[in-house]
Amino acid sequence: MIPGLKKRISVSRALVHDRLKPNTPTPPSKTLQLRSVFLCVVLVILALAFSCSRQPENGEQPVNRSTIKIGYFGDLSGPNYNFSQSAMNGVLMAAAKMNQYGGIKGRQIDVVIEDDRGSPEESARLTAKLIDRDKVIAIVAGGVSGNSLAAAPKAQSSHVPLISPSSTDPAVTKTGDYIFRTCFVDSFQGEVMASFAAATLQAKKAAILFDFNSPYGRGLTDFFEASFRKLGGEIVNKQSYKQGDTDFKGQLSSIEAAEPDVIYIPGYYGDVALIAKQARALGLEQPLLGGDGWDAPELWQLGGDALNGSYMSTHYSPDSPSPEIQSFVEEYKQRYQNLSPDAHAALAYDATRLLFDALERAGTTDSGPLRDALAQTKDFKGVTGLISIDADRNAVKPAIVLKLQDADFIYQETIQPKTSEPQPTPQSPSPARSRRSGFSN
Repeated sequence: MIPGLKKRISVSRALVHDRLKPNTPTPPSKTLQLRSVFLCVVLVILALAFSCSRQPENGEQPVNRSTIKIGYFGDLSGPNYNFSQSAMNGVLMAAAKMNQYGGIKGRQIDVVIEDDRGSPEESARLTAKLIDRDKVIAIVAGGVSGNSLAAAPKAQSSHVPLISPSSTDPAVTKTGDYIFRTCFVDSFQGEVMASFAAATLQAKKAAILFDFNSPYGRGLTDFFEASFRKLGGEIVNKQSYKQGDTDFKGQLSSIEAAEPDVIYIPGYYGDVALIAKQARALGLEQPLLGGDGWDAPELWQLGGDALNGSYMSTHYSPDSPSPEIQSFVEEYKQRYQNLSPDAHAALAYDATRLLFDALERAGTTDSGPLRDALAQTKDFKGVTGLISIDADRNAVKPAIVLKLQDADFIYQETIQPKTSEPQPTPQSPSPARSRRSGFSN
């Protein structure tokens, strides 16, 4: 018998017998009523005891209501803090919306945030901390390519998926099969700007000024150079610098002497703004070309009118008339004091939502099925376009070219990957609703 049940039945009998007065004859109908009451009491007690002591049947899992932890790290206080602040906002916005919709299978999302201060070594250390101490099930890495490269080996060896929103160096995902990205790669981005320079600007000669210490800068330089030459162009001068330099007059003077039609500067916004000012001061009036490393509101604050007439490749435009993009921009502004979301915010928002979509499809937070679900992503409707993950875990998606003029980024054209079909306009982004009846951990 279940412990305590005998005592409960005895108490019930006592309660029934207390109602019977000694030496008082009980009518047969009354006796039947009392027996019915007694039987009901016993049945209720048995049901309660069984319910309390019942164990899950074979194969049945208890409902898990614990939070799902994901990690985020980025440069929140270093030289490229704007990128990572924007990306962090995108991650938190996606998580807040998912939690508002009830989470994933009823489990809320908890984002563990870390600041790598722009240091690759710190990125590697924080990745270990997020995995070993915080027990995150996946990481959205907000850093630049060099930091993601430093973090990827630990994520790979631990079998924890790492998704980079904006690391465009092709080497990042080559670390292993648990490393993904939701942006295009530098090979495509370099080709995009070379094609734009040759076809749209009719440039025949180009000069390059790049950050020698940056995998991002070196990669874009190599791909732009190869593509431009393939299109019949000539690289007439190539100069380098390192991030944080303040004097570029020597390199720019050498470039001026070569008389290029365009100057390609695949760097980050802080350096680019200084280079633009010094280039214009020396009389260089050629269009300056760059990549998504330029994409930050601070670019105009630092560079001003010296940036007029320049062009950059990036992932999306907040000024797009698309209703879906405008809905995202409006909500972002409401959440973040009227800030306009740059490409890094949009990419991180898409990366986080893509992770949630994979969790829904995997039906578990176990690393193997989650990795497989991420790898099988096809035509995911993101703010930055439809996202399909290829065999190398890279996102196949278009790039856009923007013109910089009078403190504004003006849309010029969209360039599709050669291997992809034209993509339809993405639908309104919203958290995927659960179609499964259960979710395991």
